[in-house]
Amino acid sequence: MTAVTSIRDKNQLLAALPSAEWQQLQPDLEWVELAQGTVLHQTGAALRHVLFPTTATVSLVSSMEDGASAEVAVVGSEGMVGVCAFMGHPHALSDAVVQHPGHGYRMSTQAIVRHTQRSPAVMHQLLGYTQALFTHMAQSSACNRHHSLDQQLCRWLLHHLDRQSGPDMLVTQERIAGLLGVRREGVTHCALKLQKAGLIHYSRGHIAILDRDGLEARSCECYAVVRHAYDHLSNEPAAPHLHLCRDNRQSAPVVTRQLRAA
Repeated sequence: MTAVTSIRDKNQLLAALPSAEWQQLQPDLEWVELAQGTVLHQTGAALRHVLFPTTATVSLVSSMEDGASAEVAVVGSEGMVGVCAFMGHPHALSDAVVQHPGHGYRMSTQAIVRHTQRSPAVMHQLLGYTQALFTHMAQSSACNRHHSLDQQLCRWLLHHLDRQSGPDMLVTQERIAGLLGVRREGVTHCALKLQKAGLIHYSRGHIAILDRDGLEARSCECYAVVRHAYDHLSNEPAAPHLHLCRDNRQSAPVVTRQLRAA
């Protein structure tokens, strides 16, 4: 297993655990590389692993029988993919697809169940994150129903921007349309408006964020609600002060513990 030395290559949920708990979890963590488009699990599938992303981001997508779909949340270095695994229902409630390539820590479902059963500290940390994630899912669903596509696109861009280290996104308008559950033409129209306003620059398969504050001002309240839920989790007294990647810069506590080489 490759040793991890960069602050970027940390999962903040794991980093917030006490040192003794990290030492307990460490032997069960596997360092994995995640390619864009990789399907980690599909709705209804038995969960074999959970994932703690570090530099990768993962879209949680709800899919319909007719092929329609919509992203209900996005997970980055602040959280975990596969929360159902330790909650007594080890079957996925949504698809999980890697949106931004990178790395993460993988752990078997059996191991995460064992650690949550033995340690109240681990269970408390994961339940706190799950509450924030459910807020994210609920707010995304309400936003998709009640707010304009322009606002939805700004919210989507901001959520993904928060979870990567730079302002550039490799994503097509067709992919964004699929994640928002709308027609591609609608995304194209909104992207052109954002580009004319100087907020983004779009070329085929690539979006560069030029004005983050402008996107926030143009977004609906849903972005702030979700952001507050994760910030509240980060500011709990039992945990170090953690942040998502604000202003395209990774901000996380310095953690010197490393996965042992396999």
